[in-house]
Amino acid sequence: MEIKAVKFRKDGFYSQPFAFGGEEGVEKFDKNVRYRGSLQNYLIDTGDEVILVDTGLPYGTPEEKPDENSAVFTGKDICSYLEALERLGYKKEQVTKILLTHKHSDHSGELKSFPNAKVYVNKDELSALELQGLTNLIPVEFNDGPYYNFPESQKIKDGIYFIKAKGHTNGNSIVVVENDGLFYMLHGDITYVDEALYENKLSVVYDDLDAARITLNRVIEFVKNHPTVYCGTHTPQGYENLEAKRVMDLDNPVPTVLAQVDFSNNEESGKYVCSICGYVYDPAEHDGVAFEDLPDDWVCPRCKQGKDKFNKA
Repeated sequence: MEIKAVKFRKDGFYSQPFAFGGEEGVEKFDKNVRYRGSLQNYLIDTGDEVILVDTGLPYGTPEEKPDENSAVFTGKDICSYLEALERLGYKKEQVTKILLTHKHSDHSGELKSFPNAKVYVNKDELSALELQGLTNLIPVEFNDGPYYNFPESQKIKDGIYFIKAKGHTNGNSIVVVENDGLFYMLHGDITYVDEALYENKLSVVYDDLDAARITLNRVIEFVKNHPTVYCGTHTPQGYENLEAKRVMDLDNPVPTVLAQVDFSNNEESGKYVCSICGYVYDPAEHDGVAFEDLPDDWVCPRCKQGKDKFNKA
């Protein structure tokens, strides 16, 4: 069995208040501390199946143009998600299953490109706007009992487990792959950066804060008791851990390398992009109303995050 990262954005960042401020508040943290960001999802090649964990941003999602006040920047395009898949040597027709960690479009964006694959999704996520119109969804009810300290799981295949992990969204899930004595935790936004796991901090993005805390506690307990390779979506630490088969040691953090950020040469289109779910606000589609003129309490129509989570495109 092989696990590979499908890399499609690089050189992003996540500010410390964004990554750490879910429980204590953003004002407790330094906005000038920016952790490295990227975007990648994962692929599991079992030898007889090709299984994806999430499917990237929708084709054509514009790059963001962050400034000094941006809390998050998902990064610069390497290529589209499908091109990244091809670069790994796979065709979309080979994919048999997709395990969706949650609804946000940086995880679900290209589901429509795999109509012949079975898309496994927490049944609590089925009403999400991002999933409407898809006819190949398999609702997961987590009826296979506990997986170690996680109370609800569903076995997908020998060595591959889909685990209920509510919090970031109400239908959030984790995938764990057991291979050669290691536990590969492929997760969608339990943390945005590994520093948050080391420091036991929740991000500011959640549907249910109490559930997010319970899930993070369970993840920490699992990592302490099992040799776990922790593979996130939003940080290059995710694929660095994978490629090095690096087991997460919470008592000995990997030294932090901060993001190197250049805010120059930012040509703007008038559009804004939600850095949480990828929704694009285009004034042309809203009677010409500029993003800056929207009320302060306006929220993303898709993920309900505030204006501060948007970047210029």
